[in-house]
Amino acid sequence: MLRQSQPSSPSSPSSSLLSLSFNQDHTCFSASTKTGFRVFSCDPLRQLFRRVFPGDGFSHVEMLNQTNILALVGTGSHSQFPRNSVVIWDDYRCESVGTLSFQGSIRGVRLRQDRIVVVLEFMVFVYSFGDLKVLCQFGTCENPKGLCVVSQLKESMVLACPGLQRGHVRVEHFPKNKINYIRAHDSRLACLGLTIDGRFLATASTKGTLIRVFDTRNGALLQEVRRGAISAEIYSLAFSSTAQWLAVSSDKGTVHVFCLKVDITNSDHKMSQCSTNSNASTTSSSSYLSFIKFKRVLPKYFNSEWSVAQFRLQEGCRYTVAFGDPNNTLTILGMDGSFYRCEIYPMLDGQITDQLESSNFLKPELAS
Repeated sequence: MLRQSQPSSPSSPSSSLLSLSFNQDHTCFSASTKTGFRVFSCDPLRQLFRRVFPGDGFSHVEMLNQTNILALVGTGSHSQFPRNSVVIWDDYRCESVGTLSFQGSIRGVRLRQDRIVVVLEFMVFVYSFGDLKVLCQFGTCENPKGLCVVSQLKESMVLACPGLQRGHVRVEHFPKNKINYIRAHDSRLACLGLTIDGRFLATASTKGTLIRVFDTRNGALLQEVRRGAISAEIYSLAFSSTAQWLAVSSDKGTVHVFCLKVDITNSDHKMSQCSTNSNASTTSSSSYLSFIKFKRVLPKYFNSEWSVAQFRLQEGCRYTVAFGDPNNTLTILGMDGSFYRCEIYPMLDGQITDQLESSNFLKPELAS
């Protein structure tokens, strides 16, 4: 379990965030600012620990589960944290316990209990967490966003990243030593999402209009959903734990929630029960998140399906989304420091959403 450390010397919270990242079970998140990094719990929202470093903060801060172990990638302004190295940081001891260095700038880092995945612009490296030895490496097409997703179940590991061709996804199945290639889009990939067991993959291209859901075992296209008809930059894709819901955030300031027709507990991919559960509350919220939309008849457009709920937020702000526990709780983080926690209620004729919490995690009372 995470052991809370004492905060560093006081400093006013920065409103200029460099990165945001959920931990693997979405119970916590880390935020990098120009003064260092901060780690928060989601429910309830509170700061767990904070570190202040000289320099200009970190381009990547990845937390390992609910521990004090983090992977840090600097911006190059501090000699201890260069932009071409991943520093494994033990915040309880306030020291580095290992470093992985590369010739090029690091675009992304993903953690599991047993693995460290480092993404460069044209390469992916997989390391053992125990001894920091490289286990495999392979090339990708140009990947400036560091796109890579990794499953989290202990007994298996699935990794998905761009393939060597534009719009293609490489899916690595560990320890089966099996590789699948999925031609997901004609355009370049913009975002990837993966279920916790690595069975289902969601993809979006730079067009940002369609999101596709695939079975990673055989590359089969299971469902296609439509964010909109106008191009957008997709920032985040997140499955709920049962693959009942898929949340999508974009630069349009809207988080879309889709009802999926696959069930992670059912190998036959039968229809999910998300639109037939009538036991939920029908009380709507007076929230300023003006997002409740009922769609008794979902329009068909190029054989794709539209979202059943939309969260309208600030256009232009980058939002990261994740489902928590219970399965229908959605957490939304904004690069402006905004924090939303909402519930999605499955109803017979549509979706009713309710805001549980709205705050700003950079406010002074959370900095102490």
